[in-house]
Amino acid sequence: MIYIFILIISTNMELLQQNPWIILSLILWVIPWKGYALWLAAKNDSKWWFIILLIVNTLAILDIIYIFFVGKKENPKIGTEIK
Repeated sequence: MIYIFILIISTNMELLQQNPWIILSLILWVIPWKGYALWLAAKNDSKWWFIILLIVNTLAILDIIYIFFVGKKENPKIGTEIK
């Protein structure tokens, strides 16, 4: 089992070393989503979500979930969503 895990890691490292554009593409995908999700969490005073989004890297999946589902907060005075 450990041998298979090491084999998978070494194969992926070789792939990334031979194709650095994969890393660049991932960076260009993640940074805007993470930035917007962190900004939205700070704006909504969601301290725990801000910490989770800052620490956990899920290739922007968690960030997108927060932006479209969790980050929509209702304004208690008007009853509408804050964007």
